[in-house]
Amino acid sequence: MLGVIMNAAAIVVGSLLGLLLHKGIKESFRQTMLDVTALAVVVIGIIGAIKTQNVLLLVISLVIGSFLGEAMRIEHRLNQLGHWIECRLTQGGSGLTRGFVTASLVFCVGSMAIVGSIESGLTGNHGTLLAKSILDGIFSIFFASTMGIGVAFSALPVLLYEGLLTLSATGLKPLLTEPMIVELTAVGGVLILAIGINQLQLKKMSIGNMLPSVFIPVLYFTLMRLF
Repeated sequence: MLGVIMNAAAIVVGSLLGLLLHKGIKESFRQTMLDVTALAVVVIGIIGAIKTQNVLLLVISLVIGSFLGEAMRIEHRLNQLGHWIECRLTQGGSGLTRGFVTASLVFCVGSMAIVGSIESGLTGNHGTLLAKSILDGIFSIFFASTMGIGVAFSALPVLLYEGLLTLSATGLKPLLTEPMIVELTAVGGVLILAIGINQLQLKKMSIGNMLPSVFIPVLYFTLMRLF
């Protein structure tokens, strides 16, 4: 849960800084900070991906998982959920409500939250959530400087959402073997690399549709053990 707690704390700290600075932030500074964080995400993804000991399994997992994700339209459904919540809660709402909902959607409805929480629970590696914490902290500064204190309260749904994912993954850990965790981490690393590429605006990828890829190594090693 350390990564989750760091993420929530970063949002609160960033929001407080945003309230203090209040629009006195240069656009060039904002862009530089976001670019640096995106580069860090790319590095974290590469480090995770090169841990694979079975490149063929890595490729097959990405292909099959992405095919399933496209068929289920996960990215589209995540976007729809975000729009539905935003319309329900911000219509006629106060500035505090708008800040809370907008920030909550940005911080929760995303691939990095899912991949990072699963990785944290399964492997104890909080690197992805730490990178997300820095990114969310930066966003919180700019959100709070324009939308107010409601942004700070978005730390609560982040804590609950990511905490639930992390605890669920932790519960599955006794069922996983070391090779399974290694390959699962490698697939997650590729997805994290893709997140960094998206943030750098080099290419727009539907990472939400790739999420099932993380579970293909689990299925593969489970079948190998049975047969």
